[in-house]
Amino acid sequence: MALSGNVKGALLQLAAMGLYATHDVIIKSLGASYPALQILFFASLLSFPLVSIILMSNPQPGTLRPVNPGWVILRTVCAVVAGMGAFYAFSTLPLTQVYAILFTTPLLITMLSIPMLGERVGLHRLGAVIVGMSGVLIVLRPGTQDLQLGHLAAMCGAVASAVAAIVIRRLGSRERPLVLMMWPMLGNFLATGAALTISYQPMQLHHLAMTGIIASLGLIGSFLVIQAYRAGEATSVAPMQYSQILWATGYGWFLFGESVDLPTIVGAGIIIASGIYIVAREGRGGVSVNRPVTSSRLRSETVTTPKSTILQRLWPHRS
Repeated sequence: MALSGNVKGALLQLAAMGLYATHDVIIKSLGASYPALQILFFASLLSFPLVSIILMSNPQPGTLRPVNPGWVILRTVCAVVAGMGAFYAFSTLPLTQVYAILFTTPLLITMLSIPMLGERVGLHRLGAVIVGMSGVLIVLRPGTQDLQLGHLAAMCGAVASAVAAIVIRRLGSRERPLVLMMWPMLGNFLATGAALTISYQPMQLHHLAMTGIIASLGLIGSFLVIQAYRAGEATSVAPMQYSQILWATGYGWFLFGESVDLPTIVGAGIIIASGIYIVAREGRGGVSVNRPVTSSRLRSETVTTPKSTILQRLWPHRS
């Protein structure tokens, strides 16, 4: 029996989130032996050959010179910060805590869409944002547990990823996807390469190969997301993003001996429920014109997991 479009889209999204979670697990595994920025450097370096294949298949002529340099530079800085923050957080914190914090990205997109997109956010979505951010406080429990640099890195990554997503929405089709994709990759290469002069740990060959796996999983996951959104409606596909918390719980328990405490479960549940509510509200006709969350996709951006919306423009649908 043939699957409906929404079911197929949801299943593809679930598969993509499984690959993304595996991508993050490898980061955490390598983070026990190497600096996070070194892992990011080699993972992004090994992404270049894969991305080059995609770029060569795109017939649109042009250069890397941006039409809107200010916005492109802002997006580049945000994408680099998002990648650094996520890689560092995954290297130092339990997986479920990192995901709980990164899941605030759609809430932040909703808030930032007001000043940056001129979006009108009603009381329902504004209330969902407030409730969702309270979930972050439950997860972090300031005053009852020691907050680490990884918590700050994860929060910075979520904010930066949200700003980068909003910039893409603001630019629309005025900027070539090649520019939007390559500038962050080059910026990341320069920033993390500079960090190697401060802290570098020689890598074993099989560990270097694992950074290549990180690059491959990120791109494959992004392509599955593209296919998921082509197959199903955003309101059915987007909530599958949150299945990563299940992967994180399983991986964390099986591979790293991590346990999930009640405040993390409660806080993550509140954040997830708020995000799903916002997606549902944006999916209702007449509620939102810009639909910044469902249109931006919810996976926090790193150089190894580029925005599927940009990849989709580089790799157009062929019927």
